[in-house]
Amino acid sequence: MNLLSETWSNLDSHELRLLLYKRIGGPGQFDSSERRLHLPLAGESCRVAITFQQRDKKIIAVKRGPAFDAAKWKKIAEEIENAILAGLPKVGRDFSFSSLPVPGSWCGSRSGVQILPPAPGTPSAHAAYPFILEFPIVGAPDDDLLPITYHRRRREHRRLTLLLNALLRTRISFESGRSEHFWAQIPAAEGTDGNGESRWLQRFFYAPLDPIVTNALSPPAAEQLAEIQPEKYYFRHDYGMALRIPADLDDSLRRYRELSEANRSKFDRAAFWFDLASRQWTISVSASFASLVSAIESLTDRGSTHSVYCEQCKASQSHDAPGAAKSFQSFLETHAPGAALSDRRNTMYNLRSRILHGNYLMQMDQTLDVGLNPAEYDEWELHSEFWSITGLALRNWLVHAPW
Repeated sequence: MNLLSETWSNLDSHELRLLLYKRIGGPGQFDSSERRLHLPLAGESCRVAITFQQRDKKIIAVKRGPAFDAAKWKKIAEEIENAILAGLPKVGRDFSFSSLPVPGSWCGSRSGVQILPPAPGTPSAHAAYPFILEFPIVGAPDDDLLPITYHRRRREHRRLTLLLNALLRTRISFESGRSEHFWAQIPAAEGTDGNGESRWLQRFFYAPLDPIVTNALSPPAAEQLAEIQPEKYYFRHDYGMALRIPADLDDSLRRYRELSEANRSKFDRAAFWFDLASRQWTISVSASFASLVSAIESLTDRGSTHSVYCEQCKASQSHDAPGAAKSFQSFLETHAPGAALSDRRNTMYNLRSRILHGNYLMQMDQTLDVGLNPAEYDEWELHSEFWSITGLALRNWLVHAPW
């Protein structure tokens, strides 16, 4: 018998796994053939066996093991009802980064989201200015379950940062937490001779941020971030020298929170690919371009990719289903009307298909030309145009998406 109640349809699989690890113990043994995790171990000591869905990796069943304790499971079920599905209103806090300085604060009265400047003395850098993001979460009522509260804080911070990156004209980002090392040039100290030195460094940011979970929003800063009407904010290029906010940002944030779970998941994927396009730009312009198409396709009901016999290639090739390109075109015509002509949209999609099927690399990934290369400039212009169109389409979809 499946121990998961039918009333737990909104149960988060990550949170359930954290709770079961805490209450039942680990390290656990995973049977990949059956996609089943045995806690605390397999065999006679197994108390419960957790089955994961293959496609979405969600927990779809929890079943008794040989060492199952009914009384203990009853307490766990009560905690699921009271701690995971209920909980207490809290405010999560974390650092995000803006390509423009954040000298003041902004607060959405309906979304409960607040942007704050960092504390004096916080490290800062050009094009990656840290700021504090505060946002509502549901906290576990028991301090013993703080890992669940902290998981929610990290999850909501990531979602919200990706959302702001799509809603603001400024580049908004977060540190992924994955280890990355690179060579960096340390300039010579001011007033000294020399070229500085090169060092092998780890990508990492740290600044004091206490507390990371609190009961209420922090007091606003003395200075408020300027709000601009959307029709001017998105279509004028005089950004100024500081972060500015569209006047409808609070409505957009509220709209996102009220989406159905399926539509919110679609937008989260689109926002992820839109963010990745920025991260990939310095590595591969081709990959960055393909990520922009993936951002669009995350919101469409596109056709599948399948293998067909290509008369032109005289061989079996992997091609996009005929409906995929049409779905892409239709989406942009609906959510970014007038932003590009039909032929231009076809060029964008065809370029994406050539890249992902391994048939082409954009010029900037092939050459290191000195001087003007017309072919390279044309593709750079296409990428820049598509970047703007993608952001516009994501924002318009959010406004018109079914609840």
